[in-house]
Amino acid sequence: MSTRQLEFPKNFLWGAATAAHQNEGNNSNNDFWAWEQISGHVADNTTSGLACDWWHRAEEDFDRAATLHLNTLRLSVEWSRLEPEPNKWAHAAFDRYREMLQALHQRGITPMLTLHHFTNPLWLAEQGGWANPNIVNYFARYARQVVSSLGDLCQLWCTINEPNIYAAYAYVLGEWSPGEQNIFTAFRVMRHQVQAHAVAYHTIKQVQPQAQVGLVQHLAIFDPANPDSIFNRIVASARSTMINWRIVEATMEGRLKFPLGWGKRHVNLANTNDYLGLNYYGRHLLNFNPRALGALFAEAGTASPEMAWPQPWTDREIYPQGLYKLLVELHHQYRKPIFVTENGMADATDDIRPGFILTHLAAVHRALQAGVDVRGYYYWTLVDNYEWVEGWTTPFGLIGLDPQTQRRTIRRSAQLYAEIVEANAITAAMVARYAPAVMLQVFG
Repeated sequence: MSTRQLEFPKNFLWGAATAAHQNEGNNSNNDFWAWEQISGHVADNTTSGLACDWWHRAEEDFDRAATLHLNTLRLSVEWSRLEPEPNKWAHAAFDRYREMLQALHQRGITPMLTLHHFTNPLWLAEQGGWANPNIVNYFARYARQVVSSLGDLCQLWCTINEPNIYAAYAYVLGEWSPGEQNIFTAFRVMRHQVQAHAVAYHTIKQVQPQAQVGLVQHLAIFDPANPDSIFNRIVASARSTMINWRIVEATMEGRLKFPLGWGKRHVNLANTNDYLGLNYYGRHLLNFNPRALGALFAEAGTASPEMAWPQPWTDREIYPQGLYKLLVELHHQYRKPIFVTENGMADATDDIRPGFILTHLAAVHRALQAGVDVRGYYYWTLVDNYEWVEGWTTPFGLIGLDPQTQRRTIRRSAQLYAEIVEANAITAAMVARYAPAVMLQVFG
């Protein structure tokens, strides 16, 4: 057997990413809980219910993370638990989060904590949520309270998860609360999220100067379905600019460019990332559609013939080289440390996931070899969880979960990931054992 291997940096962070509403259970005081109770909003007509029951038994899954040799875990705090009414704080909830963070440290797992992962307290939703400009001050107040209470147990902070995805699903597609379909409101929401991120960044640094703070952005590859079509090329480029880069540009360059603004520079927005968080899931092929204003005049194209594997529940391709491309582009543009804060796929049979992990980690390694400062990788997700409007239909977890019995099953892909983490490397023997079909993609 070949001794070829891809070695990772000595202090590389190996983890998994999670979110409060998707894992904790019974988060009944937020807007998504209310949304999922309405018939037709969720693919399988389920509700989150107990989810993974982390509010009571997260430590059991932390033990499983430790057996997989993970040295970091990304999780979020639930705003509606901590501030159930405006400016009224639930001390028992803060105590529970302290227990969870302490439990991670006891297991040698570094926490990365996200302040906002899609859900809003009901009181905030009733005031217009992220469309209300008051959200910026509310979020700063919330950030100060959380960091003041938990900062001694956390150094790595994410302010807001995927502002572009939240705005698209809640205000363009209408699939998440509040179910609006107004692209202009969506742009206003993204502008408020950028402003809230910046205010939270400065607030956190005032309370905890040594903290590492960043925004987590979903970046995708947008390519023309037909590269020979100038209209397809234009809409693919526009989608990438508007959806991928405008938010990142605002938080790094300090300019709110169209459609977030008209290019005015705001000093308080500039350089408000100590690191960049990249969530990556694949590539979208686009066709021009002059009637699709809300989709920036684009519609999904046909998957390309060279697509490696199918993803039947989504229109995006599995495209590992896209992760390399985005890491290199972020590095060249901003010269900041980067964490791959989410990367994963739903695979009930666990047939495809091992190859997915290997090829995407090979892309990360290639970026490292090209000089990109990648500090860590977080697979999405540790345990099958409630996947928003997909409900329980998209099992992303390294660990399988039966939501009815709460029974866990360690998947084969989890065993692979544990071997990679323990070795701090990908070896040819691992590839041959778990996904020999991707050997050329990993070592080619």
